[in-house]
Amino acid sequence: MSTPVGIVIAEDDPQIAEIQRRFVERVPGFEVRGIAHTTRDARELIEVFQPNLVLLDIQFPDGSGLDLLREIRASASPTDVILVTAAKEVDSLTEALRCGVFDYILKPLVFERLEQALQNFTSHLAKLKALESLSQQSVDGLLPRNTPVPQQSTQPARKRLPKGIDTLTLDKVRSALVDSKESLSAEQVGERIGSSRTTARRYLEYLVSEQELEADVNYGSIGRPERRYRAAPDLKPTE
Repeated sequence: MSTPVGIVIAEDDPQIAEIQRRFVERVPGFEVRGIAHTTRDARELIEVFQPNLVLLDIQFPDGSGLDLLREIRASASPTDVILVTAAKEVDSLTEALRCGVFDYILKPLVFERLEQALQNFTSHLAKLKALESLSQQSVDGLLPRNTPVPQQSTQPARKRLPKGIDTLTLDKVRSALVDSKESLSAEQVGERIGSSRTTARRYLEYLVSEQELEADVNYGSIGRPERRYRAAPDLKPTE
């Protein structure tokens, strides 16, 4: 068995950090080596464990995750960084790209998005390991931002839905959230559209990834955390 990819989670909110830990543990080939809630603790964990990857927030009570990212790059550390943050400012993304961040994921974190980022990371490592010499083609395969952008058609293209998502059910889920005055759980949405909670959750998470819905985690006093969904503000009808 190959050595798992070591990860340090740097997130100031303990509950969100725990969700990230559970998400990572669901992806084969990855192992959480430590969790830090401050930039100071993150520095220490990175120095001690030398992880392959850090899941890094930007906002911390004792500093900025971007400053820590700069320090990691300045130290010539082999650790890569995926930012997981609520920061939607273009300046934050621009600075992160300049500092060589591997990926940039917006909160609320969706498991499928993190899973894809982690799989992309292992694929990236495998490509580097397999290289014996460089060619322009191999370099272009490692640097996706070098891929030419195809010219856009003057006709609007119909978005292809992923497997397991159909238009009719998707419209029902959209309507249930747009018409609701409060956030709903996957179980409540399932009841409204006549489907199972699992089916409703699949559609809800897809709409979150498309930024049509927003999701929050409700931490009740009893039981597991529950994700609740609401329509994005610009999709709500004006009153």
